Amino acid sequence: MKVAANIDMRDESPIALAPAIVAVPPEAPMAMPTQTFERFDKATRHKLLRPELWRTPWLARAFVFLGMVALTVWGAYEMYLVVSVGSVTPLEWVFLGLFLINFSWIALAFLSGVLGFFSVLRHGTESRFAVPPEPLKTRTAVLMPIYNESPSRCFATMQAIYEAVEATGQGEAFDFFLLSDTTDSSVWIAEERAFLDLKSRLPEARIYYRHREKNTSRKAGNIADFVTRWGGRYEHMLVLDADSVMTGEAIVALASAMENDPDAGIIQTLPQVINRNTLLARQQQFAGRIYGPVIAAGLAAWMGRDGNYWGHNAIIRTKAFADHAGLPHLSGNPPFGGHVLSHDFIEAALIRRAGYAVWMIPTVGGSYEESPPSLIDMAVRDRRWCQGNLQHSRILPAAGFVWPTRQHLATGIMSYLASPLWLLQLLVGLTLALQAHYIRPEYFSSEISIFPVWPRFDAERALMVFGVTMAILIAPKILALLVALFTPKVRKGSGGVFGLFGSAIVEIIISTLMAPIMMLIQSGSVFEILFGRDSGWKPQRRGDGSVPLRDVFRRHRSHVALGLVAGIAAYVISPGLFAWMSPTIVGLLLAVPLSYMSASAPIGLALKRAGLLKIPEETSPPPVAARAVVLTQDMESRGMDEPGDPLRLIHEDAAFREAHRAIIPPPQPRKRGHIEPAHAIAEAKLADAETLDDAVAWLDNKERSQVLHDRALIARLAKLPARTPAKDEPLSAAAE
Repeated sequence: MKVAANIDMRDESPIALAPAIVAVPPEAPMAMPTQTFERFDKATRHKLLRPELWRTPWLARAFVFLGMVALTVWGAYEMYLVVSVGSVTPLEWVFLGLFLINFSWIALAFLSGVLGFFSVLRHGTESRFAVPPEPLKTRTAVLMPIYNESPSRCFATMQAIYEAVEATGQGEAFDFFLLSDTTDSSVWIAEERAFLDLKSRLPEARIYYRHREKNTSRKAGNIADFVTRWGGRYEHMLVLDADSVMTGEAIVALASAMENDPDAGIIQTLPQVINRNTLLARQQQFAGRIYGPVIAAGLAAWMGRDGNYWGHNAIIRTKAFADHAGLPHLSGNPPFGGHVLSHDFIEAALIRRAGYAVWMIPTVGGSYEESPPSLIDMAVRDRRWCQGNLQHSRILPAAGFVWPTRQHLATGIMSYLASPLWLLQLLVGLTLALQAHYIRPEYFSSEISIFPVWPRFDAERALMVFGVTMAILIAPKILALLVALFTPKVRKGSGGVFGLFGSAIVEIIISTLMAPIMMLIQSGSVFEILFGRDSGWKPQRRGDGSVPLRDVFRRHRSHVALGLVAGIAAYVISPGLFAWMSPTIVGLLLAVPLSYMSASAPIGLALKRAGLLKIPEETSPPPVAARAVVLTQDMESRGMDEPGDPLRLIHEDAAFREAHRAIIPPPQPRKRGHIEPAHAIAEAKLADAETLDDAVAWLDNKERSQVLHDRALIARLAKLPARTPAKDEPLSAAAE
């Protein structure tokens, strides 16, 4: 199919094509039964069709997990020697226990990174998956779920992806869907305008748009709605995020990999962060590009075919998903009850339980995403992830899960519990130092002893343990940096040897200073969840842009206060203790300026001009990403994100009104006795309205959504005069 060139549509109306618009293809329903976590019949598991592909990486797992145990035992022993100079007090035992948990966590990450380093040395970083020369035999749906996002951005990106897939010559094997769960009526109508605009330029493109009236179960429900309505048309579905971009070669390679592996349920890629300019986003971008491949290689090496799913930029076998990934609602209320929030981990767990493989291709290339632009935006997203991961504590014992799945869930839980545990370890350590410095030893305890019971430390050994801990933390980054230095494409694209070293130093400084801030943010999230506070579901801010200083101060003032108290206490107790805690203290004291600077595009761009935090995808931008940016700017310049008031647009533009009526789904039969309050109120308000101005003033967002989903109410709205006619003015004039 010939793809349309970059046509200037400024003087053309997309609505003229409305009668020919096909918003969705014919439905092909597929049952998606709800699963249970309480029981599982092993006899229902998928029977392997290509067992020769299934190799369990026992050696890699032994290296990572037995190595973690050995390293943790060594660390625990050394820390015991640190505190056991005298008798070990109960508070010192608490400190030792917290150290044991935290040290084992970083030991696991360290050994997984080491495994990734050797895996990259052996296999390289170049993709071993290419576009097949022969036509694909199966059909794949490329899905982009959207929720109150910028329509220009989403539809432009989907067009760029569509064009990239068409350019591979395999385009006939793919259809493309934008699945809207948008709740803001203005954004929803802007999405329809963007869809009509896209179809006016690419009338033959197999790009479809569906808006869901009720966003039940959020993103998981959005995907499930697609599966139950159109899943029967497609062997596979490739799920994107609203900020995802993928090359045509990557998409076709994934579809080919799925065809060649009939036992695969999910194949996950490693998305690279691109297209960002703020300081934080560029730091995340550099870290993901340089450290990510080594970390991902380690995960892939020990996970094998018992892998995980991150919710986007992955291809899924539709039948396996429909048969086995229907998520149940958990009993009780959020945050631990209700629908499964971090659904991706659980969908992977259910598909793996059913006997299908879940594996990752860290070298596929061409898989991209974007990061939050500021520390506050990252905290908002992280709060939702925290709730979802802690909710997994209820699902961890589910029947039939393989042990690597349970390890994935436990790791996700621990990734957030680590912050309050680290905080507790710091507080206990500070208390011990305070006790040793100020509190008189108790010479006459209840137990007979010729020595006083008071905390004493082996300072020299403590310094050694601290140094080893820091080395373990930073070692995976050093190993990944070595890989980048000896990979010509990455080295040149990141500013050469000096650029890479300078960027790594900047990244380590930023991440070190921000680590204690994120520790407190995540600790606060954990405590909120334990006390029953739900995160809700807010759309993520995608673009570059600063955060008002007053908002930054309000968010971080408690972090600064805690850093001030900790700093004063540590310095009064001992200058050496202050030096030991200085990274944490300085990070907290600088929380406000750090967070404010994190959202700064000028600072990020200044570092870029200085050759720092650069990645190869900036030096040579992927064509599909560059095309998406151009198309986005074009649509934004034509006002696709600013449709004005949706009620006025529907009222005034008859062509768009008819297109909208054609796009919305047919009405569903109403159950007798069930009245939708918002619909009833909207109908009553429209009945009372004498003019369009009345309707615009009276209807809130929920009621507007009801009107815009109901053809009868749309017709009633269209009949209203635009304004109250002046004295002696004909009614027809007021209606215009």
